[in-house]
This record gives sequence, structure tokens and C-alpha cells, in this order.
Amino acid sequence: MSTTDNAKVVIISLADTFLAKSLVTKLEGADVSSVFVKADIAEIKPHMTDAALIILFMSEELEGMPETLVYLKDTVQDKDLGLILIGDESQYDVVMKTVPAQAVTEWFKRPLDIDKLIKDTSTYLDENTGEKAKKTILIVDDDITYMRTVYEWLKGSYHVGMAASGVQAISYLAKNKADLVLLDYEMPVADGPQVLSMLKSDSETGQIPVMFLTGHGDKESVLSVVGLNPADYLLKTIGKEALLKKLDDFFREKRVIV
Repeated sequence: MSTTDNAKVVIISLADTFLAKSLVTKLEGADVSSVFVKADIAEIKPHMTDAALIILFMSEELEGMPETLVYLKDTVQDKDLGLILIGDESQYDVVMKTVPAQAVTEWFKRPLDIDKLIKDTSTYLDENTGEKAKKTILIVDDDITYMRTVYEWLKGSYHVGMAASGVQAISYLAKNKADLVLLDYEMPVADGPQVLSMLKSDSETGQIPVMFLTGHGDKESVLSVVGLNPADYLLKTIGKEALLKKLDDFFREKRVIV
């Protein structure tokens, strides 16, 4: 079985079964790039870089492999991947002891309706990759209440990460990609300008656009923010609809420029 490093679908199974392997062939017949790997962290990890969806053939034996299940849970949540489960109810219960239900995209019971699986997989990829993929926005603000409010506003249209400090933001971006950072201008320890400077000085984060969130609307404050060359600045008094329009316009213009 040939594998590729840019597989969009990673099919995982403890057993080297005919059904799991044949799924690769059927997906490729539907123009879906995929790869089959055994349920072992060392085998799974190299294929996670460009994965968009994981299909897991469940088994009771997975209960004795907590490290693998924890790795899958963390990877799905950190990278915001889709997760399709295949198996019966007892196997599902085993996986649910580690993986939260909200992380599961779909669950197929046996006997497997493979045609529906192929269709749903193709639909998921169409809606979550390429131009149609949701953008990821990281909100950085020490005001937890405000940050959660903005999260609730954005979560329906974007993948949203949260960080309560500059240190948490740097840690998040070391493990996850972001298409935009909404950065509080005034924070303790490391304020917005200092965090922006840290991001710009790193080759991995230097190209991520940053919009400042500021509570000040006076001319001097606005000019001091603009002088740091952020992508934009937003007053914290902005409402939900205005914020969504601002972000939608930003990404639309960015696509045109690119």
C-alpha cells in the first residue's frame, strides 16, 4: 500500500482489514486522497500535518491503548480535524471515555453503508478544505468575559482559538495555525505591542495578520496603534454584526490580493 505525505483522509484501524484497505481504494475512486495506517501513534503522527479528516475503525481493544486515544483526541481538537467513527455501540462507548462527543463528526454503525460514508467524506472535505475552509482566528485578551463573548460571536463562521495572555498566544501558535490574531492592546505582563513584536520576530508567526482590540477611540490612541502596522484595529465597543462584516471583508480582500 502506497502512502502519501499530503493525505487528506487518514484511515486508522488496529487490524489490517480488507474493509479498511478497500476504503482507501473507494475514496481514491471518488477523487479523495487517503492513506491507511495502523492505530499506533508513531504511524499516525507523520500523516497529521495535512490531514483534514480521520476515519477510525473502532474496537474494544482500544480501551487498552489510552495513549493512542488521548493523542487522537488532542490532535482532532488542536488541529480542528473531522473525526468519523465506524463500529458498534460497545466500541463507541470505549472511545467516548476519552473523546468528547462534540469532537465526533459522524458515527457509522455496522454493517457499514460504504456508499454513504464515501458521500459524507467527500461532502466534509468540500466544505472544510480549500477556498471553502473556515478561517482560524485566535483571540488574545486577558478579559475572559469579553474574550468568550467574541468567541460566541465568531464560532459559527470561523474556527476560534483563545489565549488569555501573550505567553498563551505564543504557545497556541506553536502548535496551531491561525489566519488572523485579534490582539488586546492593553494586557498585563506583556501588552499588545510587545506580543506583536514577538510574533513579528518569529519566522513561523511573522506573516500572521494581527488586528488590535482597543478600548480607546481617541485620536492619539488610534494613531499609536496604527503606527505598529497591524492589519487593522477594532474598538471593543464594536457589535457582533459589525465585527463579522469587518472580518468577512478582510478575508475577502485578502483572497483577491493573493
